[in-house]
Amino acid sequence: SIPTYPTASRYWEMVAKHKITQFYTAPTAIRALRRLGDQWVEGHDLSSLRVLGTVGEPINPEAWHWYNDKVGKGRCAVVDTYWQTETGSHVVTPLPGAIPTKAGSATLPFFGIDLAILDSVTGKEMVGNDVTGVLAIRRPWPSIARTIFGDHQRFLETYLKPYHGFYFTGDGATRDKDGYIWIRGRVDDVINVSGHRLSTAEIESALIMHHSVAETAVIGANDDVTGQCIHAFVCLKPGFSAISTDLSKELVLQVRRVIGPFAAPKKVYLVEDLPKTRSGKIMRRILRKIVAGEIDTLGDISTLADPSVVESLINKVASS
Repeated sequence: SIPTYPTASRYWEMVAKHKITQFYTAPTAIRALRRLGDQWVEGHDLSSLRVLGTVGEPINPEAWHWYNDKVGKGRCAVVDTYWQTETGSHVVTPLPGAIPTKAGSATLPFFGIDLAILDSVTGKEMVGNDVTGVLAIRRPWPSIARTIFGDHQRFLETYLKPYHGFYFTGDGATRDKDGYIWIRGRVDDVINVSGHRLSTAEIESALIMHHSVAETAVIGANDDVTGQCIHAFVCLKPGFSAISTDLSKELVLQVRRVIGPFAAPKKVYLVEDLPKTRSGKIMRRILRKIVAGEIDTLGDISTLADPSVVESLINKVASS
């Protein structure tokens, strides 16, 4: 089912009923519940909780703090786990109660994981702290995938050949001044605007800092002048109008203030919902095709939690 059915208290009723100690979900689900207000969390006995986990995509600091404050009541370990199906286990994650956490950071490599951050163009390893590049792993570990069934060549070309001598995760990352890892999202989700390489995750985080925004998805689209431009799909918290032109302008200014003028979205679509899988993952691929006008090649949308969202998004983009 989904986190909000039959009510937005579904998760918290489950925790109270079964005395759950470890709760693990996706940032998208956390943002969706945050959007609906604190009243759905309040009034439920969550005292059994010890560890709050998050996985699936980078979690923005605002969602992290809501999860920590409203669900964990400030007394649970919040564990942001970075891993992939291909890695077979956690790659970057804090140990609950042992590693100090930072809101939005997956913290430090797990035991046996020899991480490296590489320059995306040259492939040269970027040593030291305060560096940003692509995330790779220097040596194999016990749970690494060995192949792709029936297509070993594809496995080699996807993971091992892009940067010789490394396993390439496909994600961008920053190692901060304390050596903590911040996942910046898929490298193919990087938008190049007039030579500025921008992570969709950092633009989304800037937007969600605005008091009206519940969740957002940012994509890149072709632009004759700048190469690519930014389109932002924004879901608002209850009580804010989705037809406000002034609010759209305010959100553009928000990104300009936080990141800079070059990161300002060309289009902001205020929408009721985003295309998500039942597990809560936003399907940005669908948004890219809608913006590009490729609505005949959307592919199978039956796996979405609510396929009807797609039609409303097509109409929204067409009328903007």
